Amino acid sequence: MIRHMYENGVSITEIKRETGLDRKTIRKYVQDPGFKAFQKRDPRPSILDPYKEYLRSRLQEYNLSAVRLIEEIREKGYTGGYSTVKDFVKEMKRLKKIVAEYRFETEPGVQSQVDWAEMGTMVVDGVERMIYCFVMVLGYSRMRYVEFTLDTKTETFILCHINAFIFFGGITREILYDNTKNVVLYRALRSSDSTWNPLFEDFFRYYGFFPRLCRPGRACTKGKVERLVDYVKDNFYLGRKFESYHDLNNQGRGWMDKVNYLPHGTTKKRPVDLHKEEKLASFDSKTPFQISRVEYRKISRDCYISYLGNQYSIPWQYAGLMAELRIQNDKILVMVNGMNICQHVQHVGSGHQVRVKEHFEGLLKKIMGNNKEEHEYRLSRLIQKAPIVEQRPLAEYDVFMGGGPIDKQ
Repeated sequence: MIRHMYENGVSITEIKRETGLDRKTIRKYVQDPGFKAFQKRDPRPSILDPYKEYLRSRLQEYNLSAVRLIEEIREKGYTGGYSTVKDFVKEMKRLKKIVAEYRFETEPGVQSQVDWAEMGTMVVDGVERMIYCFVMVLGYSRMRYVEFTLDTKTETFILCHINAFIFFGGITREILYDNTKNVVLYRALRSSDSTWNPLFEDFFRYYGFFPRLCRPGRACTKGKVERLVDYVKDNFYLGRKFESYHDLNNQGRGWMDKVNYLPHGTTKKRPVDLHKEEKLASFDSKTPFQISRVEYRKISRDCYISYLGNQYSIPWQYAGLMAELRIQNDKILVMVNGMNICQHVQHVGSGHQVRVKEHFEGLLKKIMGNNKEEHEYRLSRLIQKAPIVEQRPLAEYDVFMGGGPIDKQ
């Protein structure tokens, strides 16, 4: 650089100002006709050299730790320190590790991928709740389904699957998951030997698809859905305002319809177009899989319970009691002390009041009867009774006043 600057007319003073080098150093390189390359020294022999081949063979066969390996070579005569072995093992494992990834593409109708993640909090029914996002993507077409939930229960997990099947119009032969407890309780070396979540096992056997599990520590094997989770957060959720939980899902559905009509970054084609080529298994012949979710609500004094932003009437005799809500598909069964007292069909949207006239029959008459009884009771407390006075002959009063006996003539 110095020679180049000098040959192009830059003075030594200017070179000094530009580089910060001493004038003598600059003159040395200006006047030196050639460049002297530094000679690389031969590596110094290491105390570990006689054992490196043994370490390489052991690491090739097993992923052993440096602690384990130093114990083995010390039995063979190694007298060096631990850090020398640790650095060598670390370098060997780095060279062995494959950083590059292979993108697996699936045929139409073969596989879809599922995941869900925490998104943030929202006030629902007067309580701040965590919001979760369920996502499913078809492996071939990249068609996406997104749904927001209030919990991560297995019942909710299954209901989201059913909604996704309806949206896609069918089911792939297999679905890829990470090792969530909603799917698998014990992960065996082979997916088929794992201990499935009993409720989820009933579900996937009922619809005839098979769950595939990611290898432990290899969540990247379901990279399509992992990227979709980030895409939902960055492209939809963050920076938007939602009036309610239902509004969140409604806006999510609108966003989902939009992105499925845009070219995908990998395939360069619209998911909605490739979706026509998907060979999905139909499930129209099956009745909906029956699942039941449980929520608890206190019945208000005006005889309503609140669920997802809507008010549902309850028979007035149960006002003030705690109710168990069993949500089965789109039906809400209201239980009090183990007895089903009424049921409702879930209302779409929020801010609505669902009132059943029969739930209030006899309430006004009962209130008026109670009011009358209370009024009569209050009146009875206000009426003062006359005191009881002893009756005596008038002659006794004359004697008392100092008079004589009365002359009867």
